Amino acid sequence: MIQDILFDLDGTLTDPFEGITNSVLYALKKCGIEEHDRGKLVSFIGPPLYASFSQYYGMTGEEARRAVAFYREYYAERGIFENKVIEGIPGLLAALKARGYRLFVATSKPELFAERIIERFSLAPYISRVFGASLDETRTEKGEVIAYALHEGGIAKESALMVGDRKHDILGAKENGIRSMGVLFGFGSRGELTAAGADVIAQTPADVLHIIEKINGGNAEGGAK
Repeated sequence: MIQDILFDLDGTLTDPFEGITNSVLYALKKCGIEEHDRGKLVSFIGPPLYASFSQYYGMTGEEARRAVAFYREYYAERGIFENKVIEGIPGLLAALKARGYRLFVATSKPELFAERIIERFSLAPYISRVFGASLDETRTEKGEVIAYALHEGGIAKESALMVGDRKHDILGAKENGIRSMGVLFGFGSRGELTAAGADVIAQTPADVLHIIEKINGGNAEGGAK
């Protein structure tokens, strides 16, 4: 039975498009790269930054580290709050918590930043704990963050569900032997989530609740106790 739900942050609880793309543009400019197509930068939402700068702009290890540092210069001051809660998420979290589920955040975003976002947008009352990446890059991949969450949160694999909008969330869940739910209200596609092996897929925040209740053999009027 599902009891502990790990939520991705970017694209699952909040829409960070403006803040992340502004931060990437700032970093690229500081690195001498002019990028005029903001749409290309959607690919930075979800995966670890270091890997994205390396993959999409051919940066060496040292160049990518510099780019991440520049990104965080802007993000820490402005980009972090150029963000908005996805419609329907507060109601979903309230309903899940009222039914007795334990809710967590598991994100590749640095834990310090994730905690500030959860507090700023009034989601903290629903979340038992935030688990994120480390600033020193020793814990960045989603699988590593999920493993950290399971261990530090005392979460049993058989009771856990990872909810996220990108393939990294699904693959990270598989790596740790837990169930996964892909969501279509973020930045990933059904094809991406299906190919990654999502156990179930939710179209809307309301669907998340109904699917979890169905898995647990109940309905939207009952839940985990």
